[in-house]
Amino acid sequence: MPTRQHKVHTQLQTQLGRAAVQIFAANERMNQMLIEHLDPRAWTVKPPGKARTIAAIFTHMHNVRTKWVRLTAPHLKVPRQLDRTHCTPKQTRAGLAQSAALCVEMLAEALGSSGGRVEKFLRDGWARPWPVGPEMLCYMLSHEAHHRGQVCMLAHQLGFPLPIAVTSGIWNWEKLWKECGSPTGPGVDS
Repeated sequence: MPTRQHKVHTQLQTQLGRAAVQIFAANERMNQMLIEHLDPRAWTVKPPGKARTIAAIFTHMHNVRTKWVRLTAPHLKVPRQLDRTHCTPKQTRAGLAQSAALCVEMLAEALGSSGGRVEKFLRDGWARPWPVGPEMLCYMLSHEAHHRGQVCMLAHQLGFPLPIAVTSGIWNWEKLWKECGSPTGPGVDS
C-alpha cells in the first residue's frame, strides 16, 4: 500500500508533468507566432558583424531540441536537423512543430508520474547530466526565450519590426494556453 508521502509525490509529479506539457506547447506557439508574422524579407538578411540571421536562429532552436531529445530520450525518433542556409520559414515552422512535439513527449515522460524512460536530462555531450525536474524545463524555456528575444530585436534593427499585437501577444498566456488546447489558463489544474 502506497504511503501518503508517495501519493503526494505522485500527485506533484502528475501536476508538474501536465504543466510542463502545457508550458512547452505555449512556448512553441510563441515561436510559431513570430515566424507567422515576420516579414519574409527579414528571414535571411545578414546582420552586421558575426550575428546569426533570423533563419539561423530559428533553425538553431530546432537543432538544439533534436540534440536534447537524442541525448535525453534516445528511444524517441529524432527529426532531421534543419539547414540554416536553405531552410524556408514554412520548413522551419514544420520542423519546430515536430521537435516541439518530441520535447513535449520527453517532458511528459520525465516529469509525469507514468514512470517513463527519461531519467536524466542531457543538454549536450560535454555537460554533466541533470536529474529530471523543473530545472530541465526551465533550461529549455530559457534557451528558447533568449533566442526569441534575439529575433524580435534583430527584426526591429533590420527595419522589419514585428507588429505590437504579436510582441505583446506572446505574453498573453491565457490566450496561448487556449490556442494550445487547454480549456483553462495557467495555474488552473484541469
